[in-house]
Amino acid sequence: MQQYEVVDRYAKPATLGNARKLAISQGDLVAVMSAGAYGMSMSSNYNTRPRAAEVMVAGEVMQLIRERETVQQLFAGEKIFG
Repeated sequence: MQQYEVVDRYAKPATLGNARKLAISQGDLVAVMSAGAYGMSMSSNYNTRPRAAEVMVAGEVMQLIRERETVQQLFAGEKIFG
């Protein structure tokens, strides 16, 4: 196992995983079991970043429950003044 800092483009290391020991390899997927503000219910589009997709996992079954937001969806409600 190797020690990792689990971060995203906005978070401080302690937010998702500070000094986590993980047995992972390049290309592996990492599940964040409690995403808080990174889930759709509390997320924002800070810095014009589309919201992430969400996947529900039940045992061996994985189901996409919300698709990743597109840039077009992000700007759909914007109006240009003038």
